[in-house]
Amino acid sequence: MAHVLTLNEQHGTSWALYHGDCVPVVSQLPDASIGFSVYSPPFANLFCYSSSICDMGNVKDDADFFESYKFLIREKLRVTKPGRLTAVHCSDLPYTKWRDGLTATRAFSDAIRQAHEDVGFHFIRRVTIWRDPVVEMTRTKALNLLYKQLQKDSSKSWPGMADYILLFRAPGENPEPISHERGTSDEISLDQWQKYASPVWMDIQQTNTLNVAMAREGADERHLCPLQLDLIERAIIMWSNPGDVVLSPFAGVGSEGYVALRRGRKFVGVELKESYFRHAARHLAAAEANAADLFTDHAAA
Repeated sequence: MAHVLTLNEQHGTSWALYHGDCVPVVSQLPDASIGFSVYSPPFANLFCYSSSICDMGNVKDDADFFESYKFLIREKLRVTKPGRLTAVHCSDLPYTKWRDGLTATRAFSDAIRQAHEDVGFHFIRRVTIWRDPVVEMTRTKALNLLYKQLQKDSSKSWPGMADYILLFRAPGENPEPISHERGTSDEISLDQWQKYASPVWMDIQQTNTLNVAMAREGADERHLCPLQLDLIERAIIMWSNPGDVVLSPFAGVGSEGYVALRRGRKFVGVELKESYFRHAARHLAAAEANAADLFTDHAAA
């Protein structure tokens, strides 16, 4: 894997992890070198992961975020092979009375779609990821989900938030078909395809994250919102070939790379926060070192 100008880097046989700002790092990757990318970007200013001015979560508003984010997705388009896909995990975001002066929802997912179209990606589909409203209510105590609010005044009651996978294609024809023939490691059965083809994925396990799968010490820092491993696995199987390079410009603790390596892909990741970078490097090294595939003992969910 290539060496690039960055704060730090770690390499394995099939992976490279870079500590730094994703925009200049991705800008140094070769043209049309990425077979697939999957990641969850910062949700504008909903969370601030660090005080760095390079942190896209360290912004004042959505406009500020998308000004920075478009620099990345222009580079992502350049490095993506023709006709190949990128999957972006996101959700819409709440306005709050105390911060914004109103109770409503920001269509953040629509803004991500528009940003990708603006730079030249083709929007393919939006997949809705079901989330348990009881878990959301317990975690957030959102007024709109409280049963007592429904009894009191249901004009302030509405469903919980879903997650989304937004799927985009780079222009051009894919010269390397992604096959799922019988007997291959990426075979998809008819029953599985009927689940995957649904516009709503009801079976993603919300707690199936790298934090749970990789038991760490209690004092270890925990990533705020890692992607579910079964969601990543499904996306990687569906939209990449074994041997492809999978990119995550917001690698976090390495979830996308962990799954990519276990599924016989290569991985390039970028992470700005040093503590996450260190965790991700350990997880990627462990994934590559352990020859036993965690996912071969059960069908891809």
